[in-house]
Amino acid sequence: MTGTHQEGHMNSGKSTKRALPGKRELEAMSAFRYDLRKFLRASEEIANAAGITTLQYQLLLHVCGFPDRHWATVGELAERLQAAPNGTAALVSRCEAAGLVTRKPDPADRRQVQVHLTAKGEKFLLELAAEHKAVYGAFGWVFDEVGS
Repeated sequence: MTGTHQEGHMNSGKSTKRALPGKRELEAMSAFRYDLRKFLRASEEIANAAGITTLQYQLLLHVCGFPDRHWATVGELAERLQAAPNGTAALVSRCEAAGLVTRKPDPADRRQVQVHLTAKGEKFLLELAAEHKAVYGAFGWVFDEVGS
């Protein structure tokens, strides 16, 4: 596991050279992935206990995650979720059927649809976010620069 360069990415067909990580970097990467996995497992348990999926929780969170507004477009949600727009539209439909979100035409661009939380969706989000915030405490960097 020593060396200075790695030839390309596995199966990428590209031939870029990258410095190989040292032992401490591998340890840091391992610790990060471990913390991330613990958080994702806890998040899944929190969402499932409330009767929704982690993707539904993430969608609710991202609807409110844009500065200076309380809505998002399906395209923005797809980007935040790192999902295909058609899959995100289906997720919005499931959340809408569950009474968590509503779609409204964008007054500035009728081709766009804004996704808004319903009162039920906001209640779910705030309750689940409070539980997640307690878990985030182990990840001090999440709230380092954020006020309440």
